[in-house]
Amino acid sequence: MMPIVAIVALLILSLSVNSVKAQTLSPNNTLVYPSKAVRYIVPYAPGGGTDILARTIGAKLTEQLGQPFVIDNRPGAGGNLATENLLKAPPDGYTILAGNVGPIAVNPSLYKLTFDPQRELSGVSLLALAPLLIVTHPALPVKRLQDLIVLAKRAPGTINYSSAGIGSSNHLAGALFDMLTHVHTIHVPYRGAGPAMTDLIAGHVMLAFVTLPSSMSFVKTGRLNILAISSAHRSPLLPQVPTTIESGLPEHQVSAWYSVVVRAGTSRAMIDKLNASLIRALQYPDVKDKLSAEGAMVMGNSPEEFSAFIKSETTKWASVVTASGMKAE
Repeated sequence: MMPIVAIVALLILSLSVNSVKAQTLSPNNTLVYPSKAVRYIVPYAPGGGTDILARTIGAKLTEQLGQPFVIDNRPGAGGNLATENLLKAPPDGYTILAGNVGPIAVNPSLYKLTFDPQRELSGVSLLALAPLLIVTHPALPVKRLQDLIVLAKRAPGTINYSSAGIGSSNHLAGALFDMLTHVHTIHVPYRGAGPAMTDLIAGHVMLAFVTLPSSMSFVKTGRLNILAISSAHRSPLLPQVPTTIESGLPEHQVSAWYSVVVRAGTSRAMIDKLNASLIRALQYPDVKDKLSAEGAMVMGNSPEEFSAFIKSETTKWASVVTASGMKAE
């Protein structure tokens, strides 16, 4: 005979399951999602690219699905605080995360995490990719990427580059550059992209791997030179700038990326509905314009395709973190 405690536990579980079904199914057993506000966690402070895109996408999801998608900024620990916050919420689709390369693909190698992103998160869709520009201060006597490589080999340890911090996309791009070219540059981490750019413009550092919006005004005024863009194709905003493939460094493909992830265990029906809504949101002209202004390429893919992308990125950056000896702050 089953113990009383076990019977009570089963009754509670049954009531819980029925409660969830009641919240997510209509009388004719079709999915009702969302039926209340959705919390949209952003792992950075307001005003950055990830935050701007999340607010733009969130507004479109609100329009489409009839419930508010409320932005919740949770900066700290390289994005880990936001991920931990997501994992504390139930896997019911009402808490989603603006995922990107650092928290999802890099931090498992860089930090001693208490969670496994690939096991405990489910990808919904990759939204966009924003390739980085390789830029230099005009005082550095180089005009092409190959010139930079030659100079760095001739004078190892004399060229420094700035980044927004250890483990940032700028840092990863510099570490990958060193690994692929067998040169030794000096990484100078800052507390954010703003100070890193300020010291580059002032000539305190000579090199950086940066996003298009953060550098374009300085390029136009001659305060920075662009050597290449770290992507497979030229940017329509910078058609004159060669890619790293054209510049003889085909493996240097580095992009900031934007996505949406949820907790593992979230129902596939909810993930599919959210995926379809995200892909529709990416087709709005104002969303495309916003992404274009960020130098980003619209993506939008299936959960399976995005999961494969996460796995590839995690493997790629694990090798870079290991080879460079990168350590978290």
